[in-house]
Amino acid sequence: MIASACLIAFGAILVSAVLALFRLVRGPDVLDRVLALDTLVINIIALIVVIGLWFRTSMYFEAALLFAMVGFLTTVAFCKYLLRGNVIE
Repeated sequence: MIASACLIAFGAILVSAVLALFRLVRGPDVLDRVLALDTLVINIIALIVVIGLWFRTSMYFEAALLFAMVGFLTTVAFCKYLLRGNVIE
């Protein structure tokens, strides 16, 4: 039962990641690309969580948490760079 749910979730997240990748490549503005990159990071975190459920181990959840923290910091750095032109003041 959990295998079929993981496969359906994996497929849905994969479709969402492809759409975010399309927006990342074709985005008309830099801000659209940053938002698409942030969405792609969230999709990758969701894929890591689904893989953790599939293999029934908590190691993947810790990896997803670390990836979420790094993704948040990169999004903040991109936005700060776009607003001010530098990251470190």
